[in-house]
Amino acid sequence: MRKIAFLLTVLIAAAFLFSCGKKEVKVASQESKTAEEVFALTETIRDAFIKNDRETIRRSSTDGGYKDITANKKSYDSVELTFTPRWVEIEQTKVMLNVTWKSKWTAGGKKAEDRGMAIFVMEGRPLKLSGILRTNPFIFP
Repeated sequence: MRKIAFLLTVLIAAAFLFSCGKKEVKVASQESKTAEEVFALTETIRDAFIKNDRETIRRSSTDGGYKDITANKKSYDSVELTFTPRWVEIEQTKVMLNVTWKSKWTAGGKKAEDRGMAIFVMEGRPLKLSGILRTNPFIFP
């Protein structure tokens, strides 16, 4: 009797394991693709700012966005920026990316650190940075 119960249990377990199909492959939604594009654009702008690559910044932003990024009037020797995305809000033609950021600036042998939260507003096709709301991470503290 025990052998039959054991055999029955093994058969039920095997049937349960083999009845489960393969994982369903989910197609990425348009919102997901847009969010990935926003993350990539933000990293492109951050890298270009660190390298002082104004041409890449200009291609990645509108005139208003370019002015926001290059609004820094103080000179500096080097900068480290880190962005941590927190929230993406997608409207018809506008995408807003909320990020927390940290910066470390070096100027004339002195170091300064700053942090804050910014909202990057992006518009158009392909997306371009059109403005920065809240605390601008590209301005020397």
